Amino acid sequence: MISILRIAPLVLLLLLTGCAVNPVTGKKDFVMMSEAQELALGRQASAQIEQQMPLVEDAALQAYVQNVGEKLAQKSHRNQLNYEFAVVDSPDINAFALPGGYLYIHRGLLAYLNSEAELAAVLGHEIGHVTARHGVRQQSMSMGTGLLGALVAAGTGVRAAGDLSNMLGTALVRGYGRDMELEADGLGAEYLARAGYRPDAVLDVIGVLKNQDSFARERAAAQGRQVAGYHGLFATHPTHDQRLQEVVAQAQNLTVDATQRTGRDEYLKAIEGMVYGDSPEQGIVRGRNFYHTQLNLALEYPPSWVVVNQPDVLLAHTPDQSAFIALTMQAVPDGSGAEDVLAQRVGNQRLVAAENFSGKGFTGTTAVIPGDQARRVAAIVRGGQAFLFVGAFKGRGPLENYDDAFLSVIRSFRPLSAADRKRAQPLHVRLYRVRRGDSYEQLAEESPLGEQAEAQLRLLNGDWPDGQLKAGQWLKVIR
Repeated sequence: MISILRIAPLVLLLLLTGCAVNPVTGKKDFVMMSEAQELALGRQASAQIEQQMPLVEDAALQAYVQNVGEKLAQKSHRNQLNYEFAVVDSPDINAFALPGGYLYIHRGLLAYLNSEAELAAVLGHEIGHVTARHGVRQQSMSMGTGLLGALVAAGTGVRAAGDLSNMLGTALVRGYGRDMELEADGLGAEYLARAGYRPDAVLDVIGVLKNQDSFARERAAAQGRQVAGYHGLFATHPTHDQRLQEVVAQAQNLTVDATQRTGRDEYLKAIEGMVYGDSPEQGIVRGRNFYHTQLNLALEYPPSWVVVNQPDVLLAHTPDQSAFIALTMQAVPDGSGAEDVLAQRVGNQRLVAAENFSGKGFTGTTAVIPGDQARRVAAIVRGGQAFLFVGAFKGRGPLENYDDAFLSVIRSFRPLSAADRKRAQPLHVRLYRVRRGDSYEQLAEESPLGEQAEAQLRLLNGDWPDGQLKAGQWLKVIR
């Protein structure tokens, strides 16, 4: 048996050979990837991201974000990298960076920002992740602890030792996460100052996102669902966090000009006309209805169900998430039958209670996969496209408790009518100059945002929960 003492030198050798100088701190970090490998990884990941997450087809907006990002990147610790900034066509509140200088911000986040300085704060934070090689350091830590676990398991003969080491590695990575996020905030504030922006825009963004996150969680709780927030200290720390205040204050000392740029008007003009919420390319959710103009598709869901439109699946569930129905698509040869498509999809699983149906331009079949966790499945074929449904439940059944709802969704499949096409038009961000006597309550009555219109307008303009309008100011409205 190999002694644990004989493994220790191997682990030490691993740690020593995996050290490299951090370009930000000048200290040695544990990494197992060269810069060339980092850049290659970033290029590969970026190509995959852009296959799965479409970008906004607005060249002017993309160029604006790229320009702001480049101003910051030029002042960063790794200004030799070729940074690429892109706007993702998604209503989600998110931004992220890949190793090597590939940065993405969702248009959903752009809608809630109110100045170029706030945009710069988000981009600066993500640049900080790149310059400090956070992605590389996290991956190296995972690789290192995984190898350590394998060595310990091999040396001791105790299988659980490897699992324990991997758990330790996961805890280390998650622990570093908070420090890395704070470091990225500090670096972002520094790059803001050096590029002529207000470093305390970092705090503004945290306030915006905390408000949006609080409202979203209140709404989600009322609907019995969960909500995902933007990662990092932007979402998890209050603006009065002492360490955050300190890094922002340190950045203030680096300002190169007495006039620090805010750029509110420039930013608002840049995002005017941007799609708000769902886009036609991804499909539009209106209440309990789903419309997709490019696919010529309309669906209707039961009252109170929550519809979640994702790039690879259209998912809807009951408010308590006890049951859900998912819709995916796949290409099929012309002339394919719905029964054959469904049989191929479910494989060797037995089908019962099969039923065929048809509509304008399509044929369909639906059946049940029996068992303790029975599922309702269906395939609808139209031309070379197959629309595949799976309805399932968790917890107590039987399927009959939910099957009428599943069947109602499947049978609602239809091509768009003229009225559907009108309802399927996207909403856009528009600018409105406030007049004397205007109020959020009044503007909400004219808004298409529904019962939460007033709260949404306040959030979009940084006035949630009770800010008031000022005559002459530019306001974001949704039309």
